[in-house]
Amino acid sequence: MASSKGNIELANGSRIGVVGGGPAGSFFSFYALEYARRFDLNIHLDIFEPKDFTKVGAGGCNHCGGIVSESLVQHLATDGIIIPSKIIQRGINTYTMHTEQGIRMIHSPSNEHRIASVFRGCGPRGCLDVNQRGFDNYLLGLCREKGADVIHKKVVSLEREGDQIRVSTSKSESNMYDLVVGAVGLNNKALELFKSVCPSYTLPEVTRTYISEFFMKPEDIHASFGSSMHVFLLDIPHITFGALIPKENYVTLVLLGKDIDKKVVERFITTEEVRSCFPEDFPMERAMTCTCYPYINIKQGSHPFDDRVVLIGDSGSSKLYKNGIGAAFLTGKAAASTAIFEGVGEEHFKTYYEPVCKDLDRDNQVGKLIFWVTQLIQKSPLLKRGLLDRLAREQSENESSRKLSSALWDTFTGSEGYRNIFKRFLSPRLLMGLAWSLIYSNTPFSKGKVYKKQKAGLGRFYEDGEMIIKQGTKGNCLYVIQRGRVEIIKETSEGDVKVAELGESEFFGEMGLFEEDVRSCTVRAIGDTQVLTVDKRNLYKSIHQDSSLAYRLLETMSNRLREANKMIRNQ
Repeated sequence: MASSKGNIELANGSRIGVVGGGPAGSFFSFYALEYARRFDLNIHLDIFEPKDFTKVGAGGCNHCGGIVSESLVQHLATDGIIIPSKIIQRGINTYTMHTEQGIRMIHSPSNEHRIASVFRGCGPRGCLDVNQRGFDNYLLGLCREKGADVIHKKVVSLEREGDQIRVSTSKSESNMYDLVVGAVGLNNKALELFKSVCPSYTLPEVTRTYISEFFMKPEDIHASFGSSMHVFLLDIPHITFGALIPKENYVTLVLLGKDIDKKVVERFITTEEVRSCFPEDFPMERAMTCTCYPYINIKQGSHPFDDRVVLIGDSGSSKLYKNGIGAAFLTGKAAASTAIFEGVGEEHFKTYYEPVCKDLDRDNQVGKLIFWVTQLIQKSPLLKRGLLDRLAREQSENESSRKLSSALWDTFTGSEGYRNIFKRFLSPRLLMGLAWSLIYSNTPFSKGKVYKKQKAGLGRFYEDGEMIIKQGTKGNCLYVIQRGRVEIIKETSEGDVKVAELGESEFFGEMGLFEEDVRSCTVRAIGDTQVLTVDKRNLYKSIHQDSSLAYRLLETMSNRLREANKMIRNQ
């Protein structure tokens, strides 16, 4: 590889060592190997991960509430990463907001399950279903399919030797690498290792939060929580955000804030608002199978890179109070793109990777302002009553008029940046609506809850023969098949012509994103089929962030046109 200062590039035969096999390390590895394939670059990539994500409890846990945001689900789908149904503990299509004054439900803007609750490992301590797969293990599996080697050993030292870095493990083994990637989260000891090869790096500032798992029967979870994530705006010191996340046979409690301890947790779970979510006489203390007080990033470190070294995910930069998986995706993908297409020198990372970290940091500064306002609302019964009243009024309005609901949805899901959300909160129409609700609030606030029976998983569900797209209608989204198959039908004056048949992970409807014309074909489900939509805004945003996505779209569309022509000739 080229080794002159500032011009360090990967070449055929280069070796990359990724320390940490969580989402950040896996996203980097997946995209690095995919970009190298497109670039005709032959590289070797090792992932060092001492944990076994097929184990239950602490041995396979990565200390996360386990929510994959709406925008990330769509970004992954456009890149061909389709989260399998067996990974999804529950698809979330509503948020239920609880205050001392009552509750309000916020519906998905698309009436579709586009948020996934998952286990990062195999499940909590005491989990009986050891055959289920966790999200982290699924991502590692994708990396193996791309050609990565996963080494289940702990890294104990990093040393520079000439133009390479030596990575040594607890088994007294070592290997030399042309690039070392740090994806160790907020593990202080592991981060200190990187100081030896990245001396300008400063560690992130952290605070303790809280996560626990309640074991419940699936039917009880459905009756009490439905497919809704329950968030709490309660006047409790130290807690900025509290949520109950339903899964298959567990409910995850996540408390975010500052210096959360056992007393704060006890005060939260004994409130009427939290207790009312569970069945009457539910033994919360005995049902709590796993608890931990993990650290979260409240201020990112600085200069997370050097020649042949880059730190990603929480080790580099994260999103304030939420969506660590989303930040792992952004930083991992940006670092991979830099390494493969630009180079692995300090200047390369400064030019092409650091802007992503700085953008997250700027966004977090606005996030701090939003959460400061949130804390003011938490302490004011009047403001909370006005908020609930406005949400109630919006539910009777059409989707485009639900300004507050939409902004809160993106705040809770992490689907949008804080700056975008803050601008929407400053909308004159939204502010006027809130002011009206504060003055004239008279809506009754029911504390009851009714949940419809829905299938678990992401996307929408279609039965055999059910129409997904009708030829001649307008379209503004792309569809990705989560499970099942579809047939593409061209309706002609001489009858229907079957153009193609598509299966899992394939997409259709893409021409509706690039043309103003109507849909050119009808699409029907073959058997039970599960389909996720990707809206035009998120797809264009993905292409802007990663122009190589356009390569995949063109490649797929070209292959599809060739197959369609072949099928028509054989009719």
